[in-house]
Amino acid sequence: MQLVVARIGRAHGIKGEVTVEVRTDEPELRLGPGAVLLTDPASTGPLTIETGRVHSGRLLLRFEGVRDRTGAEALRNTLLIAEVDPTEMPEEEDEYYDHQLIDLDVVLADGTEIGRITEISHLPSQDLFIVERPDGTELMIPFVGEIVTEIDLEEQRAVIDPPPGLIDDRAEIASSREETEGGSGEDGSAEESGDGSAEESGDESREGDA
Repeated sequence: MQLVVARIGRAHGIKGEVTVEVRTDEPELRLGPGAVLLTDPASTGPLTIETGRVHSGRLLLRFEGVRDRTGAEALRNTLLIAEVDPTEMPEEEDEYYDHQLIDLDVVLADGTEIGRITEISHLPSQDLFIVERPDGTELMIPFVGEIVTEIDLEEQRAVIDPPPGLIDDRAEIASSREETEGGSGEDGSAEESGDGSAEESGDESREGDA
């Protein structure tokens, strides 16, 4: 299976180094010296990584045969693609590769269909599921333990417990409850909303891509 693991950015310096936008949680494995990567466009590769280092928070790579800024600039915007065994799993428990999560059905605990995962967005703070709903609209769901409660690869589904406002129908339900509570305050009693409580759970985000 072929997976995009990085995109080449601008040239750095005059000795052939390039910045890269990393698209893998295992850069040491996928983008280490000696790694041979396919490319998009294909005519640019394959490329063999000669050296890698981190500079000001960015990964810099140099490829075999690229020795100057002109050669480095010619690689700009090239996608780097790794060959990955589709049965391979990440080393850490509860981590997944992007290709294992794409196309999973997203459902609530009661089985209510929310949509289908079409993309994983890797942000500095957390990962997001980009979910396409049946009506064609998109949702962004944080991939954190208190929201994504189960990943079932056999059943090809992700079970979520979204807080109020994360998905539209939950926001409408919460709004309706607030209006009802606001209009029944004469007797001084308050009805506890199920959406107003939150169970404490681990907030460890689980990342996953190739």
